[in-house]
Amino acid sequence: MKINIIEEARTIIENPASHHDYFGWPSVARLPGGELAVVCSGYRCGHVCPFGKAVMALSFDEGKTYTGAWPVIDTPLDDRDAGVVPFGENGVIFTSFNNTHEAQRNWNPVEDGQEPALRRRNAYYNAYLDTVTDEEEKQYLGATYRLSYDGGRTFGEIRISPVTSPHGPTALRDGSILWVGRAFSADDSFAEKDLIEAWRVNRDGSMEYVGAVPPVYRGENKICACEPHTIELPDGRLLCHFRGERYGYFTTFQTVSDDGGKTWSAPEQLLEQHGGAPAHLCLHSSGLLVSVYGYRTGPLYGIRAMVSEDLGKTWEKDLILWETPVSGDLGYPASVELHDGSLLTVFYAKDREPGAAVIKQMIWKIV
Repeated sequence: MKINIIEEARTIIENPASHHDYFGWPSVARLPGGELAVVCSGYRCGHVCPFGKAVMALSFDEGKTYTGAWPVIDTPLDDRDAGVVPFGENGVIFTSFNNTHEAQRNWNPVEDGQEPALRRRNAYYNAYLDTVTDEEEKQYLGATYRLSYDGGRTFGEIRISPVTSPHGPTALRDGSILWVGRAFSADDSFAEKDLIEAWRVNRDGSMEYVGAVPPVYRGENKICACEPHTIELPDGRLLCHFRGERYGYFTTFQTVSDDGGKTWSAPEQLLEQHGGAPAHLCLHSSGLLVSVYGYRTGPLYGIRAMVSEDLGKTWEKDLILWETPVSGDLGYPASVELHDGSLLTVFYAKDREPGAAVIKQMIWKIV
């Protein structure tokens, strides 16, 4: 298979006139009204900072132009990965997650001997964190989500999920929602209790536990399994790609469930040890299953794809969509099929280093 680039990567969301100019971890979906929604964490000062908001921009012309990005989840904490998933007749779920203000301070300490610009920046971060109360943290800490029942025009209250995933849950063909995600960690730390779990999201916003993915070991070492994305196949099977990290790994694994998420197959490593992650799955109208993922091993970083003609049994891997020598601070691609059958993929990346990250999109086909 080959990749035919229809539109080269271009920036669609940025904020260059401000110090709050960093955008990352996007998702894309077609909303019930037909418009495209690109969501991400935005108006940040950096990869880790306390100012992140989970924002959304819309396109009414198949990705040619976009509205400005406005916040959908904006808690007093750092709202990070953003996901958007339509479900049922007119539903939309919008997702994010955050960390404690203590974790934020640990990542951005004010210390003697720091380079002056870094010290000023961290002092700015910590001055804001001084305003966040324990009560606010208790109210909003976690994997957050909001539900819409009018196609994404309005959203309900912020709710807390026991699991988190960059691109949100999975809308099943019967209109229900299954959220396959990593058990939430307040400081995003790796722990032996780490698991990828499946939960059902009920219409009223409550959630019910369904099952868990078996852990991954290399020898006696437990690989951190995180950042999954799951898709329902035409035969009803659930196929999940997730990021495996730790002990020198940064790669993508696959697991499958035949019983609605109650049990999952032993995870299979799809890529080389540093092959890239996290992934986003898309079933094309042609029947091809497409998984796009970030590649962070230099000297050329970028966005890659793997394609399956047999619904995930075998894959053609490492198809290069985009490359850059600038920075490995990139990735989290997600794709949606356009009306003409091409694929629109969004991701985040930097155009220069040092510099801010922006949201980019490209349009391509498999030939």
